[in-house]
Amino acid sequence: MPPRGARGDTPPPRTANSETDVLRGFLDYLRASIAAKVGGAPEPQVRTPMVDSGTSLLGLLGHLVAVESATFLGERVTDWRATFRPDPEDGVADVVARYLATVERANRVLDECADLGAPLPRPGRSGPAPSVRWALTHLIEETARHAGHADILRELADGSTGR
Repeated sequence: MPPRGARGDTPPPRTANSETDVLRGFLDYLRASIAAKVGGAPEPQVRTPMVDSGTSLLGLLGHLVAVESATFLGERVTDWRATFRPDPEDGVADVVARYLATVERANRVLDECADLGAPLPRPGRSGPAPSVRWALTHLIEETARHAGHADILRELADGSTGR
């Protein structure tokens, strides 16, 4: 019998063989995983820090909104630690919707980037931009790391496991 709250794991994506398809396929897979992990979490546990660092499920997703916005949309973040603290008025649906909307905007930027070695367009930002390849790889790493944190926090919150 599966543990309380267990879900079936979703396997990694099968993508075309181009580097762009693989990178974007894995990033979208991880994005969907963390959105689903946070999306069904109960209140108040979704915003309750369950580890000594003060990290909560809602805070993780809010942080990823900022990371996506800074990396792909050129938005400035002045206080990265604050991105982990959810606004008391924000509900789960609000933060998930904000994350998915940010992902959609980021994907529109990426749709215009045919060359992975080219600098990532970042309107409003000065200085050298990372390559599209670097930005995709960084977001895969960042999203995967926080998806792992979300797995643990969600299990602590309500026993739910799986992707």
